[in-house]
Amino acid sequence: MPSWKKQLKGGAKKVYATARNISELHPLASQYKGIVSPLSLDITNNRSIEQVAHEASDTQILINNSGFAGSSGFCFNYSEKTARQELEVNYFGTLNLIRAFCKKLIKNKNGAIVNVISIGGLSPFPLAATYCASKASAHSLTQSVRAELTPHGIPVFGIYPGPIDTDMADGINFEKESPANAAIRIFNGIEQGIEDIMTDDFAHSYVERLRADPKALEKDIAEFAHKVAEEL
Repeated sequence: MPSWKKQLKGGAKKVYATARNISELHPLASQYKGIVSPLSLDITNNRSIEQVAHEASDTQILINNSGFAGSSGFCFNYSEKTARQELEVNYFGTLNLIRAFCKKLIKNKNGAIVNVISIGGLSPFPLAATYCASKASAHSLTQSVRAELTPHGIPVFGIYPGPIDTDMADGINFEKESPANAAIRIFNGIEQGIEDIMTDDFAHSYVERLRADPKALEKDIAEFAHKVAEEL
């Protein structure tokens, strides 16, 4: 189930759902009147972030789920436009939302921050080099914010998906986890206090390999990337 449905089943009294085009949220708000509040948000626009932080000032759990992925390398097929947009959405957008909400979360108590990152933020995929760099930045951001907010009692969770069956992963030829199962794993992990949460079996196996022998995994990924590039 989507994350907002899992929140409702978990007893959330109010869910702020955001999108750049707020009309996309009207069916959801109509179905859950008085519970789901739709808000317009462009996380690359500071004024939009400030407006949402004002309208949703009673937020207790901030979920940073926005993401953008292009297909850009560094030495080959590099796109500066793609790289900058990935950083604007995946890093700066997350950072600016956290900055806008962190003091409100402390004031409202029983709060938490949830950052949806990627296993690509832990070990990069050459075919999506700039995307992984932006997610590595989000991973580092998550660790630093966690350290800063620990004295204030605000846990910060990092979410590390593998391939999930969404529009973003439409062209990826892997077995994909459903968004419903991913959402269940995320909220179960939050309830259990697990700071680093993998959303699927692929991600779990990937992280286990990374912990066991990071250099071997790095070489395997590079070989796989070269093979895929030759086939394109």
